[in-house]
Amino acid sequence: MEETNWDYFDSDLTELILSHLSIPSIIRSSLVCKSWQSIITSSSFRTRVLTRKRPWFFLYGQNNVFLKNNQVFAFDPESYEWIKLPVSASLLSKDLFTGSNGFCFTITPENFSFKPVLSDSWSQTSPLIFSRCNPLLGVYDVPDKRSKLPRFIVAGGASFIGNLVDLGDRLAVEIYNPNQDFWELCPPLPANFRPGNSSQWLCSALFKRKFYVFGIYSFFVSSFDLEKRYWTSVQTLRPPGTLFSYLISLHDRLILAGLCNNIETSPSFVIWKIDEKTLEFIEMEIMPQELLSCLFDSSDEDDRFASLKCVGFGNLIYVFNEEHHKHYPACVCEMSNYSGKCKWRRLPSLPLPVNKFHKIVSFCSNVYLDVVRNN
Repeated sequence: MEETNWDYFDSDLTELILSHLSIPSIIRSSLVCKSWQSIITSSSFRTRVLTRKRPWFFLYGQNNVFLKNNQVFAFDPESYEWIKLPVSASLLSKDLFTGSNGFCFTITPENFSFKPVLSDSWSQTSPLIFSRCNPLLGVYDVPDKRSKLPRFIVAGGASFIGNLVDLGDRLAVEIYNPNQDFWELCPPLPANFRPGNSSQWLCSALFKRKFYVFGIYSFFVSSFDLEKRYWTSVQTLRPPGTLFSYLISLHDRLILAGLCNNIETSPSFVIWKIDEKTLEFIEMEIMPQELLSCLFDSSDEDDRFASLKCVGFGNLIYVFNEEHHKHYPACVCEMSNYSGKCKWRRLPSLPLPVNKFHKIVSFCSNVYLDVVRNN
């Protein structure tokens, strides 16, 4: 066999070079030769990739009339391209589908199921004590030698009474223990979040062992201590002129991102850094106006911004429009872990064809090489 330049590289250098590839390219590279496959399947390579790769952005579109039109898209920031994912049978339904911190979830009145992101294998837990729709979900780790699975926290949502939905019921927070297949009951969301205590009106963020709940339009905020199991008093977090905003947990920062109405200029999308102890805010970044203009209509309607949504994880914040006639445009802000400076870019268009959806579910998550390689 003819020698190549790769034959002169030691395994450490080859590992370093391969780790810079996008995850889909890494999977393809593992088929090139046995030595590369050995490197890519090693624990040191998996660790290197996990620490290097940025989280992916997922969009799940649900059509309530024609379920066959449901679609799932994933954006890989390394290759800077969208990937159209296959839709499993479990997603061809009206069940709630969402994701958080490496896991996907489906919730029905009878069942709660989860799987690692991009895995084909679902696991089903014992039913929630209180069946609900559109709750907030969080995933967090606890030191436990008996299980590598994290804890799942479910908060808020609207309760089911038969086939009807009760918007006014205050549902207890439930935390899932995978070792015992058991849901622990905890105090419900503070009464300030009722009505409208579902993920349609609220967002959540896990930061420093606390589960924050924030009103997108009400601007109420409270945090749940995951160790002591109590809610803090409700406060208001609203920078002047803010129309709506989202609370996001990045690597070492609690971030507020939202649309701000400036009397002197056109509305702007602003990112603030939040002090988790005092809830004081400092303006960090403003989205370039030309990017914001790409995300919404130029019409004069007051609600033209209402379809803007925002999610984030790691050091990335994604802002997108969930309206079909705009073809779901999106942009990303990459924030430096050290300086806090931001780099804005517009995302490419979704791969065609893109169906019409009645509901969009979006989230950011790390993608694990082992899961992708084994599916």
